[in-house]
Amino acid sequence: MELRHLRYFTAVVQWKGYREASRHLYVAQPSISQAVSDLESELGIKLFSREGRVARLTPEGQVFYDEALKTLAQAERAIATAQRAARGETGRLGIGFMGFATCQFLPDLLRKYKARHPGVVLRLEENVPSGQDLAFDRGEIDIGFTRPPSADRSASYESRLLFREPLVVALPKGRKVKAKRIRIADLAGERIVTFQRASSPEVFDTIIRVCNDNGFSPRLHNELNNMHSVLSTVEAEEGVAIVSASAHNLRADNVAFYRLQPDEVRVDIVAMWRKQEPSVPLKLFLELLDEELPAIRQKMKYLER
Repeated sequence: MELRHLRYFTAVVQWKGYREASRHLYVAQPSISQAVSDLESELGIKLFSREGRVARLTPEGQVFYDEALKTLAQAERAIATAQRAARGETGRLGIGFMGFATCQFLPDLLRKYKARHPGVVLRLEENVPSGQDLAFDRGEIDIGFTRPPSADRSASYESRLLFREPLVVALPKGRKVKAKRIRIADLAGERIVTFQRASSPEVFDTIIRVCNDNGFSPRLHNELNNMHSVLSTVEAEEGVAIVSASAHNLRADNVAFYRLQPDEVRVDIVAMWRKQEPSVPLKLFLELLDEELPAIRQKMKYLER
C-alpha cells in the first residue's frame, strides 16, 4: 500500500466518482480504478458499492476512508516538519560552555541565533573541558566552547580558534603589590591554588610548564574543579593562583589580578564539534559563528590589556 493509493481512493470519495477524481488529479481514470482495485485486493474488502456510474462507500469503506484521511494528514505533517527541519526552523542544539570564558560574547551569539531560528530548542550546559568531553560522548551537546581537543580526540573533532588569552596571577587584595606585573620566578615560595588536572588538563599542564621554565616546581596547595572555587580560596588567603585572564569575568571582590613576567604563554578557547556531517541546527550555528568571529575577537581583546 502506498500513499498514492490512499490519495486516489479519497479523491474518488471527495469528487463523488472516478471521472471527477481523474479530472481534478490530472491522472487517467483507468489508473485510478486500478489503484482502488489493488487497494481492495490488499485489504480483502469492498470499498465501494457501484450503482451505475455512482461509487458509494460501503460501511467498511467509510471506516477506511476516515482513517485514510488521518493517515494522509499525518503524512503531510511529517513532510512539512521535515522541510522545516531542513530549513533550520526546528530541531535541537546542545551547547557546552565555560561560563567565565564565554560570558562576554556567548549571550549575544545565542540571542542572534534564536532570532534567526526561533524553532530550534537550545540545551545549554556549563561545564569544564573534561565535563564537556563526557557530554559529547553522551550525545548531550553538539558544540562546545572549551579548550582545544586532546590528542586522542583531535582525530574525531573539528575545532575553530576563537581567541587566545594570557595567564595572570590572582592574589588576595590584602597583599601590597606596587608592580603592575609579577615575575613568575617570584611565585616559587607561594602555595599555588589551581584547577585540578582532571577538569582542564591543557591549562594545568601549561601552568606547571611555565613554573618549571622559570626555575621551580609549584607548591600545589589546593586542586579544585571550578574557577569560582579557585578564586574563593585565593580570597580566603589560602594561596595564590595562576589562571587564564578570562577569570577576570568572575566576581571576586577581594582578588586582584596581575599580568605575569615573562608574558609569552597563551591558552586557547575554541569551538569544538564532531567530525561528521553536522545537523542543520549545528550547520546554521557554525555559519553564524563564522560571521560573528571578527566581532568576538575584537570583544575579547581586553584580555591583553
